[in-house]
Amino acid sequence: MRQVPLSQIKDDLSRFLREAGKQEIVITRHGKPAGVLIGFESEDDWFDYRLENDPRLLRRIEAARKSLREGRGVRLEDVK
Repeated sequence: MRQVPLSQIKDDLSRFLREAGKQEIVITRHGKPAGVLIGFESEDDWFDYRLENDPRLLRRIEAARKSLREGRGVRLEDVK
């Protein structure tokens, strides 16, 4: 993860966006972290990011885990 001042980001956003496809860039303001620039090398990367951060999906996963903790559900070994 690289840290870059906001002033540099504003001067050359295209370059930093390409770079962010390979590693996250922490944007600093007055030397303190202010945001993160995340780039995507492909549409699949964009789709994965959206899926991993979708609040609806995260709620469904949590509900499924709760059901399993409560003894409801089917073990993977029992799925035919």
